[in-house]
Amino acid sequence: MAIHPQAADMGIWFRRSDLPGSGLIPARYDRVPESRLCTKLVGEDGAEISTVEHVMAALAGCGIHNALVEVDGPEVPILDGSAAPFVRAILDAGIQQQAAMVHALAVTRAIEVRDGAAFARLDPAEGLEMDFAIEFTDAAIGRQRRVANLANGRFVRELCDSRTFCRQADVDAMHAAGLALGGTYDNAVVVDGDIVISPGGFRHADEAVRHKMLDALGDLYLAGAPILGRYTGERAGHMLTNRLLRALFAAPGAIRVVPCDTTIASRLPGVGVKVADLAHVA
Repeated sequence: MAIHPQAADMGIWFRRSDLPGSGLIPARYDRVPESRLCTKLVGEDGAEISTVEHVMAALAGCGIHNALVEVDGPEVPILDGSAAPFVRAILDAGIQQQAAMVHALAVTRAIEVRDGAAFARLDPAEGLEMDFAIEFTDAAIGRQRRVANLANGRFVRELCDSRTFCRQADVDAMHAAGLALGGTYDNAVVVDGDIVISPGGFRHADEAVRHKMLDALGDLYLAGAPILGRYTGERAGHMLTNRLLRALFAAPGAIRVVPCDTTIASRLPGVGVKVADLAHVA
């Protein structure tokens, strides 16, 4: 996989480099089909790229607004199951300022979608804020909640190294179905009841909910621009966040395009991110 810089106002795009003639796939919510386990993008030519949420979170959290992500297969590499390797690579390469104003999408009224006990909601806010709660029967996870304002590098310092997680029963079921055969304890945290099977355990006591926030940031960035709003998620996943974006864009007057002057730009997740922030990352 490679991330290439792009001209100002181009936005984020993906391309399958292993498919001759593969076209560009815009990183947009309306290119996402129904898929609960990860976020997938499908191009007009049928090319698919799965598990884009972690690299999208890294791009959003580092303030990258224009980039081409080339992938030589059907899935973005899972690496350690977090966004930290992408963040390290981006910051090591350096971030170039472009001579164009960034535009954000300001949420102007509440939008909410539900699926049983789960819901996702966006409310107006000056920056991107997040309030996420999860609840699992496995005692190793249980109920967790975290609230964060994602301005000024907080994503890099507190969320980017949090890994995807799953239950041992889910792993067994996927293996029985011939799926995730290359998965190891090095790219996910696996739990079984009150036991954390993966060596080393959790990086943070609430790593599970931190990872859900990481996923949500990546999925929200498929709006095509940074969002100014407060995201609340209760047991929400990829598809619920995608449905929330679809509801947001379908609701008349629910969003307003805002040119980001210095004050507004200071509230975006990637502004102020620096290599030193990685010192906080596991």
